[in-house]
Amino acid sequence: MARKGRAARLEGRAAFRPPTGRTLEEESLTEQGLAAPERKTGRILLIACGALAREILDIKQANQLDHIDLTCLPAKLHLYPEQITLSVEEAVKKHARVYDTIHVVYADCGTGGELERKCAELGVEMIQGPHCYSFFEGNEKFAEISDGGEITAFYLTDFLAKQFDAFIWKPMGLDKNPELRDMIFGNYTKLVYQSQIRDPALIDKARACAERMGLDFEHRHTGYGDLEPALTRWNRFASSSG
Repeated sequence: MARKGRAARLEGRAAFRPPTGRTLEEESLTEQGLAAPERKTGRILLIACGALAREILDIKQANQLDHIDLTCLPAKLHLYPEQITLSVEEAVKKHARVYDTIHVVYADCGTGGELERKCAELGVEMIQGPHCYSFFEGNEKFAEISDGGEITAFYLTDFLAKQFDAFIWKPMGLDKNPELRDMIFGNYTKLVYQSQIRDPALIDKARACAERMGLDFEHRHTGYGDLEPALTRWNRFASSSG
């Protein structure tokens, strides 16, 4: 029996794709006199951790990655990894109205594989690696180093060296309870500073962080590791498809 009334109209509307090529949501905005989101044809969007914003912008500029746009989620999500997957999902669904291609610039980052599964479900590619320390070092090289016994290393990037108090010292309560230092960092033996840019002032700052933590200090200039070739490849694909 044919369905009648409001239910039938709603069902028909849900199955109908306007001849303009816009989604029903965009058509609805047009009917209300509001501007529908403009499609960014031939461009890709990076949804990235805010801790990587400066590095991504530097890579874009140095390599003239003109087909890439960037939006960032709060860097402090790293303090709450259980919130990363949902935040990324919401951002992907929001921006999919505008971008045909979206990439996620997060590694696993403590989500236990959940973020990778969600990205696969959403049809978006993410940067590979267990965390940013790995892809900054280069995932293959980092795996070799980790197998060699760096399990007791604490890592800093440029961002974390600059934001040490805000992202490490204060959240761990060490600004108010410095006596907890040895208990918190007692299983670590050294601090490894992976620098993305060559800045003597940042090296000094990272060394000072190691002293505060009571750890040996090692500096390795990694540059951007696997991040730069990933962004370059994505941009090349966008330019060839546009």
